[in-house]
Amino acid sequence: MHWAAGFASSRPCVVELGRNHSLPLGLCGSEQQQSLYGYIIAFPLQDYGGIMSALGSESWWKKTLYITGGALLAAAAYLLHELLAIRKEQELDSKDAIILHQFSRPKNGVPSLSPFCLKIETYLRMLDLPYQNYFDGKLSPQGKMPWIEYNHEQVSGSEFIVDFLEEKLGVNLNKNLTPQEIAVSRAVTKMVEEHLYWTIAYCQWVDNVEETQKLLAMNGPLSDTLKWLLSHLTGSMVRREMYGHGIGRFSKEEVYTLMEKDMRTLATLLGDKKYFMGSKMSTLDATVFGHLAQAMWTLPGTRPEQLIKGELINLAMFCERMRRKFWPEWFVEVEDLYYDGDSESSSSSSPAGLLDFGLFSRTDTLDDSDSGSQSTRQTHTPSPKSDHSLFDSDVGTCSENDIQLKEEIMPDLEIQKSPAQKLHKPNIGSHEKRSDGGGSVADVT
Repeated sequence: MHWAAGFASSRPCVVELGRNHSLPLGLCGSEQQQSLYGYIIAFPLQDYGGIMSALGSESWWKKTLYITGGALLAAAAYLLHELLAIRKEQELDSKDAIILHQFSRPKNGVPSLSPFCLKIETYLRMLDLPYQNYFDGKLSPQGKMPWIEYNHEQVSGSEFIVDFLEEKLGVNLNKNLTPQEIAVSRAVTKMVEEHLYWTIAYCQWVDNVEETQKLLAMNGPLSDTLKWLLSHLTGSMVRREMYGHGIGRFSKEEVYTLMEKDMRTLATLLGDKKYFMGSKMSTLDATVFGHLAQAMWTLPGTRPEQLIKGELINLAMFCERMRRKFWPEWFVEVEDLYYDGDSESSSSSSPAGLLDFGLFSRTDTLDDSDSGSQSTRQTHTPSPKSDHSLFDSDVGTCSENDIQLKEEIMPDLEIQKSPAQKLHKPNIGSHEKRSDGGGSVADVT
């Protein structure tokens, strides 16, 4: 039975572990390649010379060590196999359907610990494109996550996924942007994905790895051990990839200085606008949201959380606006929207768990409060049982909602507003469908 566990820390770095996959282990100067499973079993049989020579060639300790060590590690290998075994793959028919492969949901209600998985899923919701989530932990042929299947074509890499969907489905969130705005959008995207990403990953998987470890969705008798192993392995990969990138050659303080500069740049660019390129959404909003959501909801008590919920409050309002608009099933306590400098962690109240959606269509689950004013542009077929699309309702949030949002994020301010409107909580239980194999949690695009 084939089994595999994908560990990924960054976009170009993936280690695929499985019976059918060889690794150049190279211990003790050896360049021999063998599978992880085989290596776990074979490890006790290797004699490193010094210890065994000291015990004597005929020592009964030698046989005891071989037998005991082999038995223990064989048992560990079996348990690891059982815990990480992925269900036999189901046949997926991607004809006229978008199949989104991504990591399993974490425990704290955030849709994904991967900025790129969150980016693509948010992008699909922004376009009101129905899709099927598949939490199988299977990486793309290029070793990437997330990746999609559509009409039996496979595409990986978030940028190429966006290009592919624009070409195949004729959708485009950037259609209202001028050439100059498109150029600015791309430049900011590269800053976020190629620079800010690494600083957030450092905070998640290196400097704050103990907190991130708690978010991993693993169950079983060895779940704590596996969480520790996965999180620290991911942290090691992040360090190595950051060093190769160049940003990892700086000190911790310098890395956070670079992160702060990027976040302040985003805050300045956003200003008091609803979205980064103006009153209309663009692909850049999905990109920035995927990354800032990690700082907003997964890094309690850290410098990025202090910044986004403190000085750079417009970024927090942007994240909350995106969450409410495109993730109606993801509920967050008001206390989790602002940073309390007196507390050790601002996440004292855990947000409700996010359901693992299978098939999703935004118009089936969210009555947009902006639907009163409708635009005439529409470039794709609306979702089934829906007479409006995202493009029909993509107008500015009313000022009352923005005032309410600001008051919730900054509760100490005195703000005049009309009676608060309650956030619509749709019935989403009918859409649950899961093919979950307990995949890994770090990010690759």
